[in-house]
Amino acid sequence: MEIAPKEEILLPVRPGFIALSLFSAFLLDLLPLGSFIEWIRPDFVAMLLLYWCIHQPLRVGIGTAWAFGILVDVADGTLFGEHALAYSLMAFIALVLRRRVSMLSLDHQFTHVTLILLIMQAVVVLTGFVAKDIFVGWAYFLGSLTAGLLWPGLTYLLKLPQRPKPDPDRI
Repeated sequence: MEIAPKEEILLPVRPGFIALSLFSAFLLDLLPLGSFIEWIRPDFVAMLLLYWCIHQPLRVGIGTAWAFGILVDVADGTLFGEHALAYSLMAFIALVLRRRVSMLSLDHQFTHVTLILLIMQAVVVLTGFVAKDIFVGWAYFLGSLTAGLLWPGLTYLLKLPQRPKPDPDRI
């Protein structure tokens, strides 16, 4: 297990930025795409919820995950509570493992993030299978791999507003 090289000191994150990022992820999930891209597209809401549960657990937690799960269920027209249950479980796992994941370097976080998202997707598939007796296929899980690959870029983008601006007076 490789530990992250050094921790940078970041400014506090603004609650409005968290809300804006989650709302943007929700809008990205609503975009209609082609059939192949639909299979490899990550669940952006799940990615953002996972990120904020790991990095801001006092502001984003199980309740926020449940609420966004209900929104996704309504928007997708899926079984009511399907995503809410999956997102809540994902948030719980993220809150339990957050210290471990945040200590790892970004390339080693890939494994944890991918496994947590795979568990979330497995819950969605299982609830759909139990309720409607429909299995969507194994290609559905490709979105978790894509999300794991996008994790370093997402982390970099979400930390940009928190990085302090360089002081021009300091040499």
